[in-house]
Amino acid sequence: MSGREKPHLNLIIIGHVDHGKSTGIGHLFYDAGAVSEKVIKDFEAEAKALGKESFKYAWVLDKLKEERERGLTIDLAFYKLETPKHFFTVIDAPGHRDFVKNMVTGASQADGAILFISAKRGEYEAGTNPGGQTREHAFLARTLGVNQMVVAVNKMDDATVDWNEQRYEEVKDGMTRLLKMVGYNTDKIQFIPTSGWTGDNLYNKSDKMPWY
Repeated sequence: MSGREKPHLNLIIIGHVDHGKSTGIGHLFYDAGAVSEKVIKDFEAEAKALGKESFKYAWVLDKLKEERERGLTIDLAFYKLETPKHFFTVIDAPGHRDFVKNMVTGASQADGAILFISAKRGEYEAGTNPGGQTREHAFLARTLGVNQMVVAVNKMDDATVDWNEQRYEEVKDGMTRLLKMVGYNTDKIQFIPTSGWTGDNLYNKSDKMPWY
């Protein structure tokens, strides 16, 4: 299929602060060959010097000096990704409630969303409790007409989760109820257990979760 024939989709990345959005998408770009190993190694060295080694994939998307120093996404970032069947414009949105206006701007341009949810104990609950950005982002995306969604149940590698199917199902069930509440047809939403840090189930199928 030639480039001009491929459908183009705007895809927004949403979710609560620190649930692994930028790391997950940065790692996806790396695994897809859109970012070179040299770039990741350079980011790793720079991040290590600031005591933020775990941010090496996030820095693919978080380019502002303040974002790197604070360890969070502030502004919208737009990136192109080509797959065998599609062209994507990936919109990385901030998860912190102080920058929700930027998320709204991005969602208003989106055809679909990937909602990142941390399965880590305490983090999932913080995002879905009243005032949590998982809840607010899902509501805003639905209100703005973003009807296509994939849910990445992230941080499956965390020590409190350890690739556990029961925890994945617990998070999935809770999110299914929340998404139904804000108006989504959850029969059409795909849930995927992922690890943004290790890359499991981002671009290549994981061998750590044979139950999925």
